[in-house]
Amino acid sequence: MIHLKTPENILVVRLSSLGDILLTTPVIRAIKQKHPNATIDFITKKEFADAIKFNPKINQLFIYNKNKHSEIKEQINSKYDLVIDLQNNLRSRNLTSNAAERIVRFTKPTFKKYMLIKFKINLFSGIIPIPHRYSASIENLLLDNKGLDLFIPEQIKGTLVSSKSYIGLCPGSKHFTKRWPENYFIELGKLFIEKGFSVVIFGGADDRIIGSKISEAIPESINLCNDNNLLLTARDMKKCQLIICNDSGLMHTASAVNVPLLTIFGSSVKEFGFIPYNVKNVILENKSLSCRPCSHIGLARCPKYHFKCMNEVKPQKVFEEALILINAL
Repeated sequence: MIHLKTPENILVVRLSSLGDILLTTPVIRAIKQKHPNATIDFITKKEFADAIKFNPKINQLFIYNKNKHSEIKEQINSKYDLVIDLQNNLRSRNLTSNAAERIVRFTKPTFKKYMLIKFKINLFSGIIPIPHRYSASIENLLLDNKGLDLFIPEQIKGTLVSSKSYIGLCPGSKHFTKRWPENYFIELGKLFIEKGFSVVIFGGADDRIIGSKISEAIPESINLCNDNNLLLTARDMKKCQLIICNDSGLMHTASAVNVPLLTIFGSSVKEFGFIPYNVKNVILENKSLSCRPCSHIGLARCPKYHFKCMNEVKPQKVFEEALILINAL
């Protein structure tokens, strides 16, 4: 742990992924509140740049390319008073090794995750959201009670009109064990249509196929899966009454635009800290299984071949919980 005195130039590093970068924004806000005269730069990969690109608290955004690692390392060499490495892997450690006299790195709960996944021994002291774990690496850095930040330029208008009651469905996630079944999303969407809601499908380039299948099966639904246009997706999400999603980057995107969320957890658990942050939300998970969690990032298949963590969370249950959340807004 390092104490922030009066740094003038600060570099924050988080190379990936979408959700992790959005989860840094409360920390950036807190640093700026503590050191209003400091300049804050940020390094991330090109595919995630929109998550931080228009944040007014960021002075300069560096785009990381592994093929230009040495070039970027030279660019930031001895340039900063303080580096805050929230990635903390071999690549980020090498990249920032000479960037500042003071370097603080995020302490990952690797052993605790291993014990929970491998032996189902829970050493976590409660459910601590990732922004609080990030900030704990920096002495006397206090987070406010606000949520995540995602700044969307005014010229990005979105597709949806404001006069309808939209329910957003986000069926994608990088790994299979984090994806609620496609046919369940279809059944759920039909229940919302019958109730008089308009259903919207959100996703990125990798979700186009599943998005099309789901949209085609749900009458009058709107398919807004696109080529990873994060800001357009976020603008349209803001017009939804509720987003229903898997544990994914779009879960954190919805959190960042302050839309109520219902999230379905499969192989992951809340103890890992990757949960909707400071937004109205409900997390549904199958707590009856002794095999959860089987991974902290997700797997390509269910290790037990039954996939009960998702298969036993039925559409009718999700629908009922969603209506309760909507009626409580």
